[in-house]
Amino acid sequence: MATLSAVLASTHHPFYLKATELTPPEQRMPQAAEWKAKVEAYRETLTAAQPELLVMVGSDHFHQFFLDNYPTFLIGKQPVYDATYYNEEREFSIPKYMLAGDEDLSGYMFQGLLDRGFDFSISHELKLDHSIICPIITTRPQADLPVVPIYTNIFAPPLPSARRFYELGRAIRSIIDEYPRDVRVAAIGTGHLSLELGGPRQFGEHGPDPEWDLKAIDWLARGDVDAVLEDVTFEKLSQSGNATPGFLDLVLMLGVAGPMAASYVDQLDLFHTREMYVTWYPNGDPRSAA
Repeated sequence: MATLSAVLASTHHPFYLKATELTPPEQRMPQAAEWKAKVEAYRETLTAAQPELLVMVGSDHFHQFFLDNYPTFLIGKQPVYDATYYNEEREFSIPKYMLAGDEDLSGYMFQGLLDRGFDFSISHELKLDHSIICPIITTRPQADLPVVPIYTNIFAPPLPSARRFYELGRAIRSIIDEYPRDVRVAAIGTGHLSLELGGPRQFGEHGPDPEWDLKAIDWLARGDVDAVLEDVTFEKLSQSGNATPGFLDLVLMLGVAGPMAASYVDQLDLFHTREMYVTWYPNGDPRSAA
């Protein structure tokens, strides 16, 4: 049977590589060195888990889907995935990638999700954007592991509830646990804390709602499912920033981990946003064993 060796939940910042490595040192932002150090420390939480396959949760930023046709939940099933979109190369200096897929787990998970009452869409021609590539850059820059990408709708209302995202995470967990193959799987999902895109609170000194950010990190750190399900609604998320519903993907990752405290929690208050890094080890912290 498969082993779920780690669950990671983080923000995805498309400027990370450009800000910390691709900009000359004398032109880098003041937080660049600290940001890079935190990301590299976070990367070690995945490396310690020794994964062989990655289930990756993200969302399409209106590249392949738009308001007239945006699937609520979608899984890719391909031998190879192409990335990155031209505007992401142009604006963020994100390089192109070709990631191997794992069609067997994709097909097994697709059927398992249908059996559990989740009416997923499936794509055989999915192109990946930075919600998947950013965590590749930060946690597995060698891009050497096959991936199973899962996309959720966090942008085009009406959205599923936080409970539905959490329950989807639990379903994904049960499918990985039952997968009849001796393979070490890590689940990685990225989303947002409070975030404003194109609105009046964009590009502030901090994220649009710093107090909410700290509360949300605490929920995940403690595995406080009850607080999440009570307080996280589309209306409340939107009050903290027009892109804050991206937090729902982090709720999904809490579902994959289950109601348990995280083994690793870190954050960085960055210009106009707060970065967050959380890791759970469902079968025990391998770093302790080492």
